[in-house]
Amino acid sequence: MDNPVRKVILRIMDMDTDIIIVGGGLNGPALALALARTGQTVTIIDALPAETRTDAEFDGRSYALALTSQRLLQGIDIWNRVAADAQPMLEIKVTDGHAGHGPSPFFMHFDHAEIEEGPMGYMVEDRHLRAAFQAAMDTTPGITQVNGRRAVAQDVDVSRVSVTLDDGRQVCGRVLVGSDGRNSGTAARAGIRRTGWEYGQTALVCAIAHEKPHNGIAHQFFMPPGPLAILPLTGNRCSIVWSESTDQARRINTLDDEGYLAALRPRFGGFLGEISLAGGRFTYPLNLTLANRFIDARLALIGDAAHGVHPIAGQGLNAGLRDVGALAETLTLAARRGEDIGASTVLERYQRWRRFDATTLALATDAFNRLFSNDNALLRVGRDLGMGLVNAVPGLRRGLIREAAGLTGELPRLMQGKPI
Repeated sequence: MDNPVRKVILRIMDMDTDIIIVGGGLNGPALALALARTGQTVTIIDALPAETRTDAEFDGRSYALALTSQRLLQGIDIWNRVAADAQPMLEIKVTDGHAGHGPSPFFMHFDHAEIEEGPMGYMVEDRHLRAAFQAAMDTTPGITQVNGRRAVAQDVDVSRVSVTLDDGRQVCGRVLVGSDGRNSGTAARAGIRRTGWEYGQTALVCAIAHEKPHNGIAHQFFMPPGPLAILPLTGNRCSIVWSESTDQARRINTLDDEGYLAALRPRFGGFLGEISLAGGRFTYPLNLTLANRFIDARLALIGDAAHGVHPIAGQGLNAGLRDVGALAETLTLAARRGEDIGASTVLERYQRWRRFDATTLALATDAFNRLFSNDNALLRVGRDLGMGLVNAVPGLRRGLIREAAGLTGELPRLMQGKPI
């Protein structure tokens, strides 16, 4: 009865869950499934109702998943649910030029046949991924879902972290994970500041139907205002991520559908025949934002809450899934060793693993966007010659193909196709 640590022992036992995840999206559910499969208990809090996340109507949003991200999804029982609706990316063609004038004669062409592992990646519609995650969470023991509620406060002590919801309820656990986007409330409440800047660009996002087959080829066309990505979906459809100056994007987005297509056609070209809209239209401002640290007391950040990058290379979700694989592996191995999974020494391992890589990606996409999103004649000559050189040297080309497939760097076990 006189044991001085008795209160601490009692508080350690007073837990609702091992890990609390704030933020649904895709990274949060992926982490919940990865952890639950290793026997840990997870509570995931999402502001959206479950029925909103699982709306079966196609709204035009899609994701480019690198090969290693596909492996992770396979390891957490998601890939088998979406594979039939996934479009392999067999080739990537990168060109430079002006709208209405066609591409430069210098280009980069990446073919999946140059690597042994398979397609460089897959395109999957948002609606299929979200429905698959919801179905998997509904049937996986150890996952508690709190839908339609926001986290409004958090508190940390020596043995646990608690989160207060907007209805007054509290959830207690050993680790809190912020997966709540670029304006992460979890990070802000922990006093984690951010570094970043605006690009003066806005992405116009939609899906199109077209006459001719795309043959699994993804295109990236760099124009002075910003890049246009044309990414193959199943059937004769493509996902479009089209970057323009903010004022121009605002003007284009106010047009009706036919006016919108009239603005897109000279940028898109005629290589896929006639085009029409398939699904909704979206815009979002482009910026770079990096959390100054990825961890705090009993807290870790993943995905856009840790690093929001320019979509120029389509690596946003892939970087987030790397966070998922690294954090799941770090926490699971610590638990097996009998460590406190919320200890700073454990969370520091995750930060060391991911922060340098995420920062490097952010700065690389920033530099690439600044290099290509301009009409400087000298820079244009230099980048065109550079693309021609890369395309002519098999070793350089193969290295970039492996980078696009996510096969470089220190991969979590789930991204190697291995269980934790």
